[in-house]
Amino acid sequence: VQLQASGGGLVQAGDSLRLSCAASGRTVMSHILGWFRQAPGKADELVSSINPSGRSTYYSDSVKGRFTISRDTRDNTKNTVYLQMNSVKPEDTAVYYCAADPIRSIIYELHTMRGDFRGQGTLVTVSS
Repeated sequence: VQLQASGGGLVQAGDSLRLSCAASGRTVMSHILGWFRQAPGKADELVSSINPSGRSTYYSDSVKGRFTISRDTRDNTKNTVYLQMNSVKPEDTAVYYCAADPIRSIIYELHTMRGDFRGQGTLVTVSS
């Protein structure tokens, strides 16, 4: 699966921003897609993930209620995953990575996504 993210930039606290990621490949519909972020000096964090149908989602506590993930699956070999970021805060400043995990079993938990495949990051900077 190839991943290409876009949409980062500099915004002010309270603003909105939308990240996009084009996920392509024959097996993209067999992958969980999601977003990780890494701020300077902080650990890698799973922000949000979504299953292949787009009906199940996960959000970290730090973004729940402010961010929304969605997935366009109209093309079976190219999905687009979006992260709508509302009411952003300075602590949301980080490099955001689009990621994909192959589904390895019938039962899986979205919050355990590892980010086996990642695209290049896109920087989000939130000023106070």
